[in-house]
Amino acid sequence: MLSQKKYVAAVILVLPFGSPIAGAQTIRAADGSASSSDAASGVKSQKTPYGTAKKTAQPPSVAQKPSPAPAVAAEAVIVTGTHAFNRHARDSTAPISVVSAATLMRSGQVNIADALVRSDPSITEQALGTDTGALTSSIRMRGLNPNEVLVLVDGKRRHTTANIATDMGPQEGSTPVDLNMIPANAIDHIEILRDGAAAMYGSDAIAGVVNIITKKTGHGLNITGQTGANAYNGDGWQYQVGIDGGFSFGDDGYVHISGQETHSDHMVVKTTDIRAVRGSSEYTPGVDFPKNSNQIMSSPEETRENLSIAFGKTLTEGVAGYGLITYAHRHSEGYENYRTPARLPEIYPAGFSPLELIEENDYAATLGLKGDHFLGFHWDLSTTYGADEDDMGNKNTGNVDLYDATGYTPTNVFLGSYRLAQWTNNLDLRRAWKIANRVPVTFAFGAEHRLETYQIKQGVPASYELGGTQARAGMMPENAGNWSRDVWAGYMDGDFHILPKWDLDFAGRFEHYTDAGDTENGKVSTRYDVSKRFAVRATISNGFRAPTLPEEHFSTLNVGPTNAIGLLATTSAAGRSVGAQNLSPERSTSVEGGFVMEPVDGFHVSVDAYQINIRDRIAGGGSVNGQAAIDAIGLTGATLPSGLTTDAVSVNYFANVGSTRTQGLDIMADYTVRLHRYGNLALSMGLNLNRTRISHINTTAQGLPDLNQQTANALTSGAPRSKIILNAYWTVGQWDVNVRQTRYGQTTSMLTYQDQTPANLICPLDGNALQYSNTCFGEFKNTPLWVTDLEVGYRLNRHWHFAVGANNVFNVRPRRVPAQFTYLGSQYYYDTNAAGVSFTGAYYYGRVNATF
Repeated sequence: MLSQKKYVAAVILVLPFGSPIAGAQTIRAADGSASSSDAASGVKSQKTPYGTAKKTAQPPSVAQKPSPAPAVAAEAVIVTGTHAFNRHARDSTAPISVVSAATLMRSGQVNIADALVRSDPSITEQALGTDTGALTSSIRMRGLNPNEVLVLVDGKRRHTTANIATDMGPQEGSTPVDLNMIPANAIDHIEILRDGAAAMYGSDAIAGVVNIITKKTGHGLNITGQTGANAYNGDGWQYQVGIDGGFSFGDDGYVHISGQETHSDHMVVKTTDIRAVRGSSEYTPGVDFPKNSNQIMSSPEETRENLSIAFGKTLTEGVAGYGLITYAHRHSEGYENYRTPARLPEIYPAGFSPLELIEENDYAATLGLKGDHFLGFHWDLSTTYGADEDDMGNKNTGNVDLYDATGYTPTNVFLGSYRLAQWTNNLDLRRAWKIANRVPVTFAFGAEHRLETYQIKQGVPASYELGGTQARAGMMPENAGNWSRDVWAGYMDGDFHILPKWDLDFAGRFEHYTDAGDTENGKVSTRYDVSKRFAVRATISNGFRAPTLPEEHFSTLNVGPTNAIGLLATTSAAGRSVGAQNLSPERSTSVEGGFVMEPVDGFHVSVDAYQINIRDRIAGGGSVNGQAAIDAIGLTGATLPSGLTTDAVSVNYFANVGSTRTQGLDIMADYTVRLHRYGNLALSMGLNLNRTRISHINTTAQGLPDLNQQTANALTSGAPRSKIILNAYWTVGQWDVNVRQTRYGQTTSMLTYQDQTPANLICPLDGNALQYSNTCFGEFKNTPLWVTDLEVGYRLNRHWHFAVGANNVFNVRPRRVPAQFTYLGSQYYYDTNAAGVSFTGAYYYGRVNATF
């Protein structure tokens, strides 16, 4: 049961950026398990090899008032970015934020990724992905690609999605960890390391690390329900229901089970399709189909069920077993461009809007043993297997050329399936001692083996024959295959407290990839506490990111109403025909420096500047259109649909496109104002400034630049140049109010001139038509926007809490692009890949929480 006193302590313990404030104390075990301190909760504790097991005391009556907060509160112990024992976030040599489950809930979002974006200024996400990229959630850190963020769950590497983002933009090529496949109510807190950490964790940790720490309590029952809708046009209804709780067994065993279901309807922007307005010989304007038939500007419909089971128990003296099992199923579908009645009048006399579908199963299991009696070392031996399986489909569609040839076409088809799996085995050891009885040292070392497998299965023949189905052609036998690789790694880390105020940390890691070769990475971090109120810190490291198996082997054909775009595998003859080469790992060098200070009691400030140089970045490159693209698609075995002009066909592939330099600044601050009988007001501010520039562009096998103006812009300007989050959280009596103001900085997109561009306009660079040009592009700036969120909550008693809120209160949406960049006139917000603000506008919701 959760009393009023405990509730107040819990909800004000961590600010939106994880800055603990006075009011409660927390003890965290090395595995991330957490509990209120004995003094605060009045419970008895029993120490175990994996944490602290407790028996809960009878909660006080709801009539009790919270006791005054102490002047100094204990801060959560972190387990990310360090192997040292009992290290706190504010004592770390690198910038780390801790975001609590209460903070995530107050965001008003039903998805973890959306909640995290509203809690940390260095994290952004696309407003809406394109095609099947819209069906998977992904986050970016410091403006880099989602593939350059490493996600851990309880310190163990999490497997990624098998659904690759194939469309041009800052997400291109990403197969990220989909945070939304983890139940939100299973999370105790999230630790965010904003620093390169490849020397500690291996590939992908270039921008930073997100470590999700799950609940591990063997008691309690929590139920939550939330529902709401978008105010823009009254659709986009969402709901979330969840339940989690724990039970204990034996002396110290625990099981904590969390389940959650979420659903989101389509939110459709009313747009005007120019084909209905202009008319043609095929149809009469406004008669054959209404002008707002095209629903391409819409959020996907999604239903998701998530489950997690965490467990642990002492098996014998000094040895504990632990585990975590997660499973999620998702069904999601997204609208594609409307096809006019002239396309398949016999089947769709009113035209049709294809829906791309994903039927996804995502699962993972971790089993481990840990102890502290092996030659004085604390040790942890674990195995983790995780996989993501995606069945892709197409609904309300048709294969036009197949129908013309045979008189038959399916309207619902199976396009193929993807499966990506990781099996990771770890052995980690660490020990603390003193050199010459004077210098505290923590020494850690370990080894890892990871097996990665990737599979593509072909679709049904009708999905890819004779040009394939509308919206997306199926996977052909030539696209299908099985690929795998082994990764072997070893690491060492030494943390030396050379002087009472000086800490120095060295880390090194070696990795061998059976397909990408060897890599050695190192990291040196230092911190000096000038006084109890001021400290400086700095880090220099190198890192890497191996190309993913999908980046190396995936290929597909996307079919639009008037165009076709092919993505070619780098290892295929088709890809080689237009300049593709074998992918090599990205290499990075990161430098970071800053300071932390507490000018007055309770006022915490951290400032960190950073620079990340990445060589051989992997992104979409080698974009080619016209006859060369048609010939390359022919080499894949695919047939293009009839009726396309030569200039409307293009291909691209993934490549090591060049080198970039990312520079930025993070500022975090928090302070709690004690208003006595008027409650407490927790204020916080977070700022991220970020800029990426290209320092070198590589060339294709044919000697041509790997980047054009458009693809280069996706790397440099595809994320907001700045992001500010201002938050005020006021608690008084039974009431709590949270106000959040977020400013998204400018993004710049180089857009293709679409069908409303006059055909007689010429691109001065190549003398060809400006319409659909692959050489000349139009610059569009999505200027800065402020978004306001508000939530008001009331605690009825020790069991029930109610809240109502509005995200984006003033219905702010991205800037609308000029007509010449809106494909078919329907994509008003064409640069949703880059914009930080969603076009869905204001969202109003209500939430109920019950705790027993």
